[in-house]
Amino acid sequence: MAGHLASALIGLSFALGLVLLFQIIGVDGEERTATVQVWEWIAVGELSFGFDLLVDQLSIVMVLVVTGVGSLIHVYSIDYMHDDERYPRFFAYLNLFAASMLLLVLADSVVLMFVGWEGVGLCSYLLIGFWFERDAAANAAKKAFIVNRIGDFSFMLGMFLLAAAVGSLAVGDINSAAQTGAMSAGLSTIAALLLFGGAVGKSAQIPLYVWLPDAMEGPTPVSALIHAATMVTAGVYMVARLSPVYEAAGDSALLVVAWIGAATALWAAIIAAAENDIKRVLAYSTISQLGYMFVAMGVGAYSVGIFHLATHAFFKALMFLGAGAVMHALNGETDMRKMGGLRKVMPITGWTFLLGWLAISGIIPFSGFFSKDAILASAWADGAYALWVVGVVTAVLTAFYMGRMYFRVFEGPVEPAGVHVHDAPPAMASALIPLGVLSVIGGVINLPGVLTLEHFLEPVLGESHVPDGLAPWLLAGAALLAAAFGILVARRLYVEPDSETRRASLQRPVMPLVSGARNKFYVDRYYGQLIVLPAKRFAAWLTDFFDARVVDGLVNGTGWIVAKSSEGLRHVQTGYVRSYAAAFLLGAVAILGILVFRVAAG
Repeated sequence: MAGHLASALIGLSFALGLVLLFQIIGVDGEERTATVQVWEWIAVGELSFGFDLLVDQLSIVMVLVVTGVGSLIHVYSIDYMHDDERYPRFFAYLNLFAASMLLLVLADSVVLMFVGWEGVGLCSYLLIGFWFERDAAANAAKKAFIVNRIGDFSFMLGMFLLAAAVGSLAVGDINSAAQTGAMSAGLSTIAALLLFGGAVGKSAQIPLYVWLPDAMEGPTPVSALIHAATMVTAGVYMVARLSPVYEAAGDSALLVVAWIGAATALWAAIIAAAENDIKRVLAYSTISQLGYMFVAMGVGAYSVGIFHLATHAFFKALMFLGAGAVMHALNGETDMRKMGGLRKVMPITGWTFLLGWLAISGIIPFSGFFSKDAILASAWADGAYALWVVGVVTAVLTAFYMGRMYFRVFEGPVEPAGVHVHDAPPAMASALIPLGVLSVIGGVINLPGVLTLEHFLEPVLGESHVPDGLAPWLLAGAALLAAAFGILVARRLYVEPDSETRRASLQRPVMPLVSGARNKFYVDRYYGQLIVLPAKRFAAWLTDFFDARVVDGLVNGTGWIVAKSSEGLRHVQTGYVRSYAAAFLLGAVAILGILVFRVAAG
């Protein structure tokens, strides 16, 4: 009952989102933007914050992605989690997760956005650690929570700076101040970079990406919701929403955004190419694809970044849910080396996963081709040729490691032995099939026509520049060739005869790189030795020495002084009247003597 109720509620939210979309399309100009004032929330001095919701083209696109993909994930979870003893709690958390993300994207002020920002952080902690009796899940939840607090602290500093500079935290006021020059370029740069620090944490970019692969310890529907429709897209949305601040900062802030995104895309793709855990490959894939989105933001193609966010939600949710169906059929197995030939025995899962694989690889006419190609074309049009090269190399790696996953899991001989393999149950299949369709046709939302996504978002995000003449076709061809080359290499190394011999000979010259990638380039180890271990030792010192001896010493010492003083003073209270009279007399004589001395001295 809990699963059906939760699914119905988010499905209703999607229906209401569609109603709002058609209402927005039905009006022109500034009427497409509306602020819904729910109540007066905080009033502090000259600052006041209302619980106000902003409905415009950007927020409604995000609402439809969150509720549409989220609805399918909820339905999928009905079968996936049906045997869990905390079934109602799971769906309560899942609904809260979606609600927090909706608050984030609809917020009309940065402070209300931050409430949703922290809400998705809390829900990720609750859901990643949902099976908290497992140490790995509990540790992954804590890691996600702590790493995100680092980014959130940076976000808070940026928010405080904007409040001091603009005198308001309303999104409209901040963007207007940036556009009119009321904020200097230097101040805009500092604010933009501080806010981007929050995006680096939430959207798992270098150097704060390390929490996302470990988040795979949570139930697979949680992974799908985090990666496709909620938490990790928050940073991309925030940069797009406050894009005038980044524009006012000049090239410096946008250059940082673009290169952090490009470096993360390439770094994560290299690690994914050596990973053997089916969910972790998808996790590193998400980190890499988010890098593409930030490249788009960094070259000023904000609507293109949102376009890729939407198509990525389709095929990444599909592949995570497909991976969950595989795990469901193989009693929780995640090692791809123990899988093979599953398309023959799991046709629905296999064929739909194939659609997601071709989409993320950038094969025409699948959705990922159009959105990824648009990012690469925007980088070229901006003159960022080095970014374009990094993007193309990453595209080759993406097609390779996703091809490697598909061939290992779904093609070749059937590997699982002693396990009754079954295809996705009805509720799970009912989510996979629509996501498969969207992975194929999702690119049409931005095809040239009467109303493309970029044209729809242009009043909010501005115009994205694309190359002129023959260049777009040549760039699209280059991207397609990169994807085809990656898939061809994966096929030769994992499907064709003598593939193992071919892999061994190919790995031998680059074994240090392969070994490093398999160990995540030891980043977690370095973080542990340089940051986590010293922090634990400092915490232990605070507990064992500072708290026990300094803090407790001050408290206990004060009590000891009072006790000893009282013990000495209590002897003054003898109970004899003559003793009190003598003390009174001595005191009077002493005071009288002091007065006489002062008079004589004066």
